[in-house]
Amino acid sequence: MFSRPLSLAAALAFVLTPAWADDAAPLKPTVTTVIDTTQTILGQPITYPAGNAEVTAAIITIPPGGQTGWHLHAVPLFGYILEGALTVDYGDKGTHTYSAGEGLLEAINWPHNGMNRGKVPVRLLAVYAGAKGVPDAEAVAH
Repeated sequence: MFSRPLSLAAALAFVLTPAWADDAAPLKPTVTTVIDTTQTILGQPITYPAGNAEVTAAIITIPPGGQTGWHLHAVPLFGYILEGALTVDYGDKGTHTYSAGEGLLEAINWPHNGMNRGKVPVRLLAVYAGAKGVPDAEAVAH
């Protein structure tokens, strides 16, 4: 059993511990989920091409007024907008605009065109879950 003065002293020591004492604690990472899905932006189930798996990551920069041109992806593509805003035209499926900090799982085998309608470059991290010999993107006529 503690006496009252000892309990009060222990409580004061806890409350009055200097803030710098926490500096010795290890720095812990935080995890913020950007996307968690089983479908592409158009509601397609995720499917992987047959063959030897290959992951490719690239940073794509689109200048103001620029565009990707009509293309499609035969492999799953996770995109994360680092800077700017990217507007993607999916033809009769409509358009979507993605802003910095947003992630997307791009349409598979569906023609689309990405456009930078803003005044700053768009920077996009693209991570392709592909296979050796299968192109990550293919230009298509539209």
